[in-house]
Amino acid sequence: MAVSGHGWKWARATVAAGLLLCVLAPAQLSATERFVQGWHTGLALHGFDPVAYFTDAEPKMGRPDNEVAHAGTVWRFRNEGNRAAFLERPDIYMPRFGGYDPLAVARGAAAPGHPRLWFIFRNSLYLFQNADSLNAFTANPDRALAAAETRWPDVYRGLTP
Repeated sequence: MAVSGHGWKWARATVAAGLLLCVLAPAQLSATERFVQGWHTGLALHGFDPVAYFTDAEPKMGRPDNEVAHAGTVWRFRNEGNRAAFLERPDIYMPRFGGYDPLAVARGAAAPGHPRLWFIFRNSLYLFQNADSLNAFTANPDRALAAAETRWPDVYRGLTP
């Protein structure tokens, strides 16, 4: 079957849009869990190593042979050292607000943050649902956090235990 020039343009645009969605949303996120998890994997942070955000200043995938169950979810790590650091101080390395976007939490909603949209502020990891939310947060993190801290108990109670 022959495809016209317009058909190829449409096909390329469709493939490009699909690839963009795969990059921006590697898997659907659950908005009912106490920690953001991939729907298909059940892994916290989609398998990204929570310690790597602090040590490598970027998200890095953990390894399937280096995981631990903690706080009702499974976390993966790049190496044994990161795993040990997490187990010693999970309060430092787990994303604040369970990985939900702090600006959404401030509005009383549980919008899952994306593991590639992140920011560390005052030694806490925050994840964001989109770049606009990340930019708004970094413009005035103290104000955003004050509002999120106020609403978090109610949002947390609404999540599945």
